[in-house]
Amino acid sequence: MLRMHKTKTELLELIADVKPKKEFEKEINRQYKLYDELVDKDTIAFLIVDELGRNTQSITKITDLAPNGDYTVVGRVLNVSDSKTFKRKNGSPGKVINLEITDETATCRLVLWNGDINAIKNKEIQQGTWIKIINGYTKTGYTGGMEINLGRWGLLEVEPIDTSSQSQPQKSPSDEITGVLVLKEPTKAFFRDDGEFGFVTTITMKEHNIKKELILWDRNVKDIQSYHIGDRITLKNVTKKWCNGKTEFHVTQNDSVEKRT
Repeated sequence: MLRMHKTKTELLELIADVKPKKEFEKEINRQYKLYDELVDKDTIAFLIVDELGRNTQSITKITDLAPNGDYTVVGRVLNVSDSKTFKRKNGSPGKVINLEITDETATCRLVLWNGDINAIKNKEIQQGTWIKIINGYTKTGYTGGMEINLGRWGLLEVEPIDTSSQSQPQKSPSDEITGVLVLKEPTKAFFRDDGEFGFVTTITMKEHNIKKELILWDRNVKDIQSYHIGDRITLKNVTKKWCNGKTEFHVTQNDSVEKRT
């Protein structure tokens, strides 16, 4: 069985000198309520420890990876495969993409699933990009080589790229998109520079039979949870951003999600 993340007890041990168990549990419950149960308690526990700087892991060279372990790896992307669609056991569709990454010691396969594929679609990750996989879990791939995956506790960091010459936001308060909600990706939680939680998710809407992906941030991530696939909604204050030859739609202002009848 793959061990995909630290247990809560192991996380507590990492911060026992600065945050006793009762205080740790109290902080978990406080943030759980603060963020309206948008993120589960295990994830909050992981992020609290990470914020305190106690969850850092040493970077492992690819040549030193072993099956059934948790590792942090830094590598450069050599190749990106085409995405493949599959059916889950419950019948819902899923997607997977394989990447080949390398450091100065060896190469291995990185497998991205579902929502993590957006980094490929949005051109954040492409051939030559440097990436950091934090708490990735490893196994022996079908071809016998080493494979690293992002599970629930894995994080993916992409090198900062200067897109100032390629990306020019064009924002207008009157920008609106109305359509039918056809897909909601899982919510991602992260820490901002000020130490506060941030939330982001991607949804797909059909507008005049044309599908559009929109990236929702913070309060809008919570608001979209109350809507169901098939609902007709309007997103206001949509920011259009031209990046790497593609128009992105971002929704950052609060109270931008409305249901239409």
